[in-house]
Amino acid sequence: MTELKEYKCPCCGGVIEFDSASQKMKCPYCDTEFEIEALESFAADIANDLEDEMKWSSATDGEWKDGDADGLVSYICNTCGGEVVGDVNTAATSCPFCGNPVIVAGKLSGLLKPDYVIPFKYDKEAAKAALREYYKGKTLLPKSFRDENRIDEIKGIYVPFWLYDTEANASVRYKATRVRYWSSGNYDYTETSYYSVVRGGKLTFENVPVDGSTRMADELMESIEPFDFSEAVEFHTAYLSGYLSDKYDVDAESSIIRANERIKRSTEEVMASTVSGYMSVIPEHSSVRFSEGTSKYALLPVWILNTTYNGENYSFAMNCQTGKLRGDLPLDRGAYKKWLFGLTAVIGAVTMAATYLAWLF
Repeated sequence: MTELKEYKCPCCGGVIEFDSASQKMKCPYCDTEFEIEALESFAADIANDLEDEMKWSSATDGEWKDGDADGLVSYICNTCGGEVVGDVNTAATSCPFCGNPVIVAGKLSGLLKPDYVIPFKYDKEAAKAALREYYKGKTLLPKSFRDENRIDEIKGIYVPFWLYDTEANASVRYKATRVRYWSSGNYDYTETSYYSVVRGGKLTFENVPVDGSTRMADELMESIEPFDFSEAVEFHTAYLSGYLSDKYDVDAESSIIRANERIKRSTEEVMASTVSGYMSVIPEHSSVRFSEGTSKYALLPVWILNTTYNGENYSFAMNCQTGKLRGDLPLDRGAYKKWLFGLTAVIGAVTMAATYLAWLF
């Protein structure tokens, strides 16, 4: 029995039929005509679309050797359950996550040895200065917060990250349009041309970071990127002296989902940047396939600053390699209402002026 094939219009998605008058395939919905060969090629492209394949080899399995972990202690907060690692000389008197002063020391266990570490470049005073600089230009920040702000807690902490390397082979298909306008006699005409645009290529990704701690918000950690991994060095416990190290609670395998999302999004953005000259571009299908994917474990330096305002805690993170600082700030609601009222007044004035000019002419 012969299999019947149904063709969908690339322009509107309607079912295309053969038009005997033009001897072409014609869409009864948008009246677009197609050569049979072009439709066969388009249908073949769709049939050959590949699904994403994002698989990784096993992550680092570095183990602590005898004596490596000597002098390291695991600190556990009785309030929030946060666990950090430091040396025996670290003054771990409060939890860097919730500020609770009760921390119980225990033996280090259940932790892979990091492959790399990026050492701290900025000290505590630099972190305080960066926070003051961060306040500048924030017109909707409450004046009392800016003037009376006191830092309740500031801790230098190494945050656990999984670093992913891979090659991404991508193929993305877009539906694009070009529109042409012209007038003839008493009529205005619009012609819309539809195109199937395909982009493909291979991209190499190195050291794509994914935060390995649930206590560190992924959005906050990503906001202080990038880190320069050319300055990463082989891990030694000496780098922990005077600092804390957050103990990862999200392993490499569980972090793959976010790594896949970041790599796929970046790949699609690169492909989309090569499509230009069209009125509209809509992605129809994308395929991203990884090869030679591997992961590493690294500790990255961050200052965590906590402050309290009107009974609420505000946390900030500073990239201690680049000095970049980010965090949430309170909103002066009175100033916000004035700003919103002023913006509304400006928009209203512009609208009235445009209406008046249109009435004149």
